[in-house]
Order: sequence, then structure tokens, then C-alpha cells
Amino acid sequence: MNLVELKPSEGAKKEAFRKGRGHASGNGKTAGRGQNGQKSRSGGGVRPGFEGGQMPLYRRLPKRGIKKKTHRNFVEIVSINVDRLNIFEDGQTVNVAALVEAGVISNPKDGVKILGLGELTKKLDVKVGRYSEGAKAKIEALGGTAE
Repeated sequence: MNLVELKPSEGAKKEAFRKGRGHASGNGKTAGRGQNGQKSRSGGGVRPGFEGGQMPLYRRLPKRGIKKKTHRNFVEIVSINVDRLNIFEDGQTVNVAALVEAGVISNPKDGVKILGLGELTKKLDVKVGRYSEGAKAKIEALGGTAE
């Protein structure tokens, strides 16, 4: 078999139906668009959400809540669990720069918070912005500090 002998399967390729090509075609004159109206015209039709001039649903319903993350009080905090801190050496100081360098976080955004899920096995001096109560307890239980 050669490349030039390849053919598509029977019925796989179908010619496009040509609308508006006379009465005999069965789809002539109005070409399936009906007699009159906005949708029968060239370029006719309405945008999505248009309800014929009636107040559309998306404008009738009340808008609630904060939609954007760019409002002036929005703060995005990156959270990690205490078990992720086990990659550091015993007695090491852990800060945001050390977390980025170790690849634990890629972008500190507006701050870092340590959460208490998992077990910590090493004594560390952790210096980040926020801690959960459980995380602080686990860090200090091993003799480390959470500043």
C-alpha cells in the first residue's frame, strides 16, 4: 500500500449542502429561513441574552457579592501545611525567602500562612506572616519558634 492509494472510508466525506439554489433543490427561495423577520435578513439575528427588547434576565436579577479579586481590601494569602516544612534541616530558620528557594511555594503573593495539617518532625524557627493555632502548637511542641 502506498500513500497515494489511501482513501477515506465510504460515507466519511460528504459534500456541503448548497441552500437557496432554486425550487428544485427543495431548499430554494427563502433557503429555510422562513418568510419575513429579523432572522430571515442578511446579517440578521440577535446577540446572546437578547430577549426581544424585554429586560433580559441577566439585568433583572440582583448582583451580589464581590466579583473581582482586585477590590481594595482583597488580600491573597498562600497557605501551606506544617508537614511541608519537614524538607528543612533541624534547627534551620524558615522564612518566605527560604520557602521560595526550597520550591515549597512559587509566589508568596500577599503573605504566607502555616496550617496545622500533618506532622512536623524537626525543630525549626519559622518566621512568616500568619499561623493557625494548631500549626503554632506543633512548631513550639518540638522546641521551635513561630514568629
